[in-house]
Amino acid sequence: MAASAKIIDLQKLLAERFPHVALPTATRLLTGLSFLDEPIGGGLPRAAITELISSGTSAGSASLIRTLVHCAYRDHYFLALIDGRDSFDPCGLDNTWLQHLLWIRCSKAPEAVKAADLLLRDGNFPLVIVDLVLNAPDELRKIPQTNWYRLQQLVEVVPTVCLVLTRYEMVSSAQLKLVLENSWDIQTFETEDALSRLRIVVKRSHLQPEVSRLRYLATASQGSQKSAVS
Repeated sequence: MAASAKIIDLQKLLAERFPHVALPTATRLLTGLSFLDEPIGGGLPRAAITELISSGTSAGSASLIRTLVHCAYRDHYFLALIDGRDSFDPCGLDNTWLQHLLWIRCSKAPEAVKAADLLLRDGNFPLVIVDLVLNAPDELRKIPQTNWYRLQQLVEVVPTVCLVLTRYEMVSSAQLKLVLENSWDIQTFETEDALSRLRIVVKRSHLQPEVSRLRYLATASQGSQKSAVS
């Protein structure tokens, strides 16, 4: 079993055995999507920028966004989608799902970065997605790296996940860089388990591993229970 899968199993085990103990959920946002949670060690990191690179066409980034909208509805939190090219299509989504979505429609990448700046300062959205996959490369290259570092400084002080979707690697301040390795065609979408076929790999991570901290929490919880009994 991969180390990332062990982390998720350990989190579930702790939640079941010690429901009265507050687990360190402030560090991660569990999506419940195994193809996303497992490779990155148990959910999207809060207080950090995650860059998801989708270099190929029809790689599934749009389907991922739609699925995350459902996750926000299912888990009762609000999601902000900053749409860099006004390309999001809500057709087919349940209206109740959309009640948990703030959709910011932009026409250019600089507008999307400004919107992210405002939302991260607010800090009330557990998940902020910045979708720049369809923005022109020359437009994206004009975004100064200082803008990304400013966004990183903003997100570090709030319990927010900032997920930036890009066509190529461009966010130097991202603490976690992922690559969406898929090439879908019409036959893929016709299968019932198309989403489960999404392949996400870690390109770079500056995140601290959480296994030792979770094990410590389990040990401490057992100790406190023994003390209460005695």
